[in-house]
Amino acid sequence: MCGRYVNVASTSDLQAEFDVEETIGEDLPPSWNIAPTDPVRIITRRRSHGGDAEQPVVQLRTVRWGLVPSWSRSRATGAKMINVRSETMATKFRVPAGRRRGLSPSLGYYEWRRVGHGKVPYFLHGADGELLALACLYEIWRDPELPDGHPDRWLWTSAIITRPATDALGHIHDRCPVIVPPDLYEAWLDCGGDPAVARDLLDRIPEPHLQPRVVGSAVGNVGSDGPELIEPAAIDRDRPVR
Repeated sequence: MCGRYVNVASTSDLQAEFDVEETIGEDLPPSWNIAPTDPVRIITRRRSHGGDAEQPVVQLRTVRWGLVPSWSRSRATGAKMINVRSETMATKFRVPAGRRRGLSPSLGYYEWRRVGHGKVPYFLHGADGELLALACLYEIWRDPELPDGHPDRWLWTSAIITRPATDALGHIHDRCPVIVPPDLYEAWLDCGGDPAVARDLLDRIPEPHLQPRVVGSAVGNVGSDGPELIEPAAIDRDRPVR
């Protein structure tokens, strides 16, 4: 799964990396410990916000991490639905798989490996520290408890798509995020409504080859943040590290 990740890219860097044409929502500071229900940046392709253009444009949006499906009765659903399995995405989430695919920019993510009776945290990242584009779905939920015209009436949320992990990642956890390569950005964001297209695209996305790094236990506290979280941990003989 993917339960914590890092995004420290500035708005201008994200705009340049993904050829963003429109930025919507509040700016966010860098975070080395993004947790479920936190606000996050995602890349989408939609018609211009409040504009008259017929053609969709690439947008940088601020949403909440944790998918709240359109049929949900409460926004509390999102706290549990932070990941969507690639194997069932096109059947369980047909509408967003066909119409609302996005990218979650990330420097890397955290995973915990079971060792003995404990767990060891790892930071998984690109070999050259490159920006990663995690495949995601997003939803737009109407809060039935808020009146028309309320600024929070519509809630935008997202979930990261995961796949079975192999290679060096498989020994840490059995699942990992789907990472979209740059040559498939456009196809992934081009949502025509058919969920089968998303399934075919997933088959074309190569398995990630990331670098695992043991980090300190502070990342387990959602209140912790800062670049020190991704620094290599000092070996402690009392800590279950192999």
